[in-house]
Amino acid sequence: MRKLKITELHRLTPEQYRASRKQPLIVVLDHVRSLNNVGSIFRTADAFRLEALYLCGVTSTPPHPEIRKTALGAEDAVEWLYFADTRDAVRRLKDDGYTVCVLEQAEGSITPDCFMPENDKKYALVLGHEVKGVQQEVVDMADCCIEIPQFGTKHSLNVAVAAGIAIWEFAGKHKNKIAGFSGSHDV
Repeated sequence: MRKLKITELHRLTPEQYRASRKQPLIVVLDHVRSLNNVGSIFRTADAFRLEALYLCGVTSTPPHPEIRKTALGAEDAVEWLYFADTRDAVRRLKDDGYTVCVLEQAEGSITPDCFMPENDKKYALVLGHEVKGVQQEVVDMADCCIEIPQFGTKHSLNVAVAAGIAIWEFAGKHKNKIAGFSGSHDV
């Protein structure tokens, strides 16, 4: 086994990324306060070629040096929109035909492995504030709730880590929609 060089990875330029086919998923950040978490989620959105990020409430927006520190330039490729109120973002998504899921601990939630997205639908995943989670008013608007099982002493995961797990599960179920998402390094 040999570690690949950056030049062997054949990554897209930001322009190629913007023109490329995307996963049918938009991630909504509901009052995520840590700029490092925002940057990390930008980077994950880039890695899985998501449609966009919706940044809501107190969530900071690019350009910002603290976002760039963890995004490493992904904020230049991934489309994003800002909404002062997360409910407005959810309303827009629903009007545009998206199925809205929240990542939260709630009654009636399902685990990511049990979530089976339909191939002909578009999805949005709402992630919440690092301490308070997704606002109850936003949970009330959702079509489903996904909960990552946890078995330790803490009641939650870091929001960027939780985003990575949920996005990985989603992308894995849609891997045939994106060229090059087979685990190989060909794009």
